[in-house]
Amino acid sequence: MTSAIIVAAGSSRRMGFNKLLALLGEVPVLQRTLGEFQACPDIHEIIVVGGEEVAAEIARWQEQHPISKLRTVVPGGAERHFSVWNGLQACSPDSHIVAVHDGARPLIHPAQISRCVAAAREHQAVACARPMTETIKRADASGRIIESLDRTGVWVMETPQVFDKTLLVRAYEAVIRDGALVTDEVSAVQHIGTEVFVVENPTPNPKITFPADLAQAERFLT
Repeated sequence: MTSAIIVAAGSSRRMGFNKLLALLGEVPVLQRTLGEFQACPDIHEIIVVGGEEVAAEIARWQEQHPISKLRTVVPGGAERHFSVWNGLQACSPDSHIVAVHDGARPLIHPAQISRCVAAAREHQAVACARPMTETIKRADASGRIIESLDRTGVWVMETPQVFDKTLLVRAYEAVIRDGALVTDEVSAVQHIGTEVFVVENPTPNPKITFPADLAQAERFLT
């Protein structure tokens, strides 16, 4: 059984409003994300981690367009790793693979989710990612460019990040025990010395962070 934990507990400070409830092609961002995981045959249950506003909206969506795979909505934590930990505790005991995904990445395709799940069954720990193609520079505090960076072998991490459930639980137990601060599941699993492999994503999968991101994502819908 494969569980999906959709992280929807962010504050959206940079957006100025709750980006997860913003409309994207007349459908709220989070609702569109949930729909992609609902459509993926390799996902068997969905756990959403979010606050009261998100929980209330999901309850309203369920009355109109039910998401049959939705297991529960659980509250988030002060940091991302606490939110994911709460999601892990809510997974079914029958779950063996866990896919963790940012609710603010609504353009993920069900086929890419399936590719990541299949890779996780083989490697135990994988992350959806795209190769860095842009020229990368380092600048100092004044904004002055001081050097070019080699982009060979550089990947931009995306989600879902998919893992053997036992491994991910062990990783987060260590993160919480050690007081480590991690920004994604790759970092959590690497914290206990486990290798993580990339699964290239051939399609756009941007994270909605700023208002302009909505306009860009709209273009990808057409």
